[in-house]
Amino acid sequence: MSGEIQRRDSRFTLPALIVNEGDRAGRRFVEFFTAQIRNANTRAAYAQAVAQFLLWCEDRKLTLQTLEPIAVAAYVEELGVTRSKSTVKQHLAAIKMLLDWMVTGQIIPVNPAASVRGPKHVVSKGLTPYLSAEDARTLLTSIEPSTLLGLRDRALIAVMTYSFARITAVLSMTVDDYYANGKKWRLRLHEKGGKRLEVPVHHKAEEYLDAYIQSARIEGDKRGPLFRASNRRSGELKATPLRRGDAWAMVKRRAAEAGLTHKLCNHSFRATGITAFMAAGGNIDKARKIAGHASTKTTQLYDRTDDEITLDEIERIAI
Repeated sequence: MSGEIQRRDSRFTLPALIVNEGDRAGRRFVEFFTAQIRNANTRAAYAQAVAQFLLWCEDRKLTLQTLEPIAVAAYVEELGVTRSKSTVKQHLAAIKMLLDWMVTGQIIPVNPAASVRGPKHVVSKGLTPYLSAEDARTLLTSIEPSTLLGLRDRALIAVMTYSFARITAVLSMTVDDYYANGKKWRLRLHEKGGKRLEVPVHHKAEEYLDAYIQSARIEGDKRGPLFRASNRRSGELKATPLRRGDAWAMVKRRAAEAGLTHKLCNHSFRATGITAFMAAGGNIDKARKIAGHASTKTTQLYDRTDDEITLDEIERIAI
């Protein structure tokens, strides 16, 4: 289907604009998504952005050879009417990266998007919903540990909270990625860009992980997924990893059962853990290392200690 990038029978359905450039352009286009972009989430986001842009070009009878900076700039301006600045910047980044790839592959002579500037977008405050330390404890203690799914869900939330880990890194862990280093236990996380991050295990996360692994009887399956999908009818665990969407649905369900009205997402526990760490006197650079961030500026977006307004502070309004 034109304008879409789909996987069918191990072949990509190419946009018409790419097909019209010939087989070499088609191969280069496929390589861009299969070899150049490793992260699955980035690949999906860029695929959507590129597909939308190429369809826009097709509607205006543009080709890769006739595409000029003014056309790319016009597209960016149109996109900004209905999309946020961050979305526009992401779309432009995807377009630039693809066209650069086409230039190095000698499909087009120059990148017409190279000189196009996106909207200025400065993020100084994080928007990820998070839990206070008290609410996080409420959530963890509310999960019934008498069931296997309860043990799994409690361990999963604890690992995300106490290690500041991304949901994709946690769900890609194998049983062997929770391992002993002397008398201490550690987690091996597979982060973005192929990076491996090893962090010590908080004693609470260790307690919850041990209870889950022993109950699930997966100690011997070292290469199997640590957090596993479940059969909806029987509740038994499968040999396949839990999917990100199912983890999000679980988080919302567990929060509702605990009486929490927060609009949580999988990233909420990253923000929750970092905020609790900083509130207890933690160092921002240490938090950066635990979270696997390249810059403390990114880590600071997850530190929400300044968001807390206490009743004592409100009572200072002496009227």
